[in-house]
Amino acid sequence: MGSELQLAIPLLRVFSKEKTWEFYVDFLGFAFDWVERMETDGPLYAQVSRNAVILHLSGHFEDGTPGTTVLIRTHGIDALHGELTKKKYPFTSLKIVDKPWNARVMDVLDPFGNCIRFSENKL
Repeated sequence: MGSELQLAIPLLRVFSKEKTWEFYVDFLGFAFDWVERMETDGPLYAQVSRNAVILHLSGHFEDGTPGTTVLIRTHGIDALHGELTKKKYPFTSLKIVDKPWNARVMDVLDPFGNCIRFSENKL
């Protein structure tokens, strides 16, 4: 019997529960699914989701490196840009850039140096 690959879930390194929630839940509009802590004051390990996108966010030092880019295929990038712009999050720049590979891209940096890259194919 052969192997079967299933869902890939990006794991991003984060450092602060408060900044994580402010960015991923309050700003980007992800839903908080669950949090796991081995100890009461231990590092954060949580799952957030929005539509079909699932992200794991971890404060454990062995889980990833700040500066990771996650590509999220998007339909309605202009609507997403408008939604985020209205929230006036002061720590990131929001602009849509036309790329030569027939895509429109909006890079949004989280407070920990990770890039959430929303990409929509041009028609």
